[in-house]
Amino acid sequence: MTQTLEIEISTDKDKLQRDKIYQFLSEDAYWSKGLPRDVFDRSIENSLCFGLYLPNGEQIAFARVITDKATLAYLGDVFVTPAHRGKGLSKQLMKAIDAHPELQGLRRVLLATADAHDLYKQFGFTPLGAPDRMMERHNKTAYQKA
Repeated sequence: MTQTLEIEISTDKDKLQRDKIYQFLSEDAYWSKGLPRDVFDRSIENSLCFGLYLPNGEQIAFARVITDKATLAYLGDVFVTPAHRGKGLSKQLMKAIDAHPELQGLRRVLLATADAHDLYKQFGFTPLGAPDRMMERHNKTAYQKA
């Protein structure tokens, strides 16, 4: 018998447990180690953020979408806390993101991942169709102290 975890997914920034999110992103996430707090705070303020919460209010997952809400979005900082992984929560979070009214009809949604390709494939993500048309400027040392 499969136990269903009761959760709430919200885009209310007032509910975000910012210290917990910041700790994970700056200390545990491979993509943002060393993230300065002021950069984190700006990223939250300027993004559409999704929090996933247990009935007791504990936040156990997060994702943020950077978007003009018309043509383009970038999905980033997606995580489920280690104690709650393997329960289908990332899929529930992705379904909520896909269904969000401000993210409908976008021409392109991008993301970068080193290890969650199978998750994102389930939601229609594929490798770049024309990688020769895409470019990046990637500052790998942006969060390192001088």
